[in-house]
Amino acid sequence: MPNSPVSTEAPWEYTLYIPHDPRAVTVSRRTLRLILTLHDLLPLSETAELVASELVGNAVRHTKGPAALRLRWAGRVLRIGVWDTDPTPPAPPLHSSAEADSGRGLDLIHNCTNGWGWYPLTSTGDSGKFVWCELVAA
Repeated sequence: MPNSPVSTEAPWEYTLYIPHDPRAVTVSRRTLRLILTLHDLLPLSETAELVASELVGNAVRHTKGPAALRLRWAGRVLRIGVWDTDPTPPAPPLHSSAEADSGRGLDLIHNCTNGWGWYPLTSTGDSGKFVWCELVAA
């Protein structure tokens, strides 16, 4: 039976649980690219990989526990989110200069996506926070 193309209209969701390990950024980026390729959404992959790398990198760099990368596609919108164990809110975008050594991640996410935000997870019995951003397909 021949492979049928995957519809980019049907909603889907993936979650990748990752350990507290700097290599998680690379694993997350490569997994994201594979998922977007399989769903015929490769045009979103460059920006999606960039912002996912920032979100996962922040979780690994600024927390002590595991994290999870969550991808959700619905209504031509790709939502990329990262859960981590620290309930501390992310610092707001700094609008920092290109020469700064750090602090540009959320500024980059703010400038490259169609929206972003975060919410604490303490009310659901979990701990930590969920930081997300959205990319709208053309």
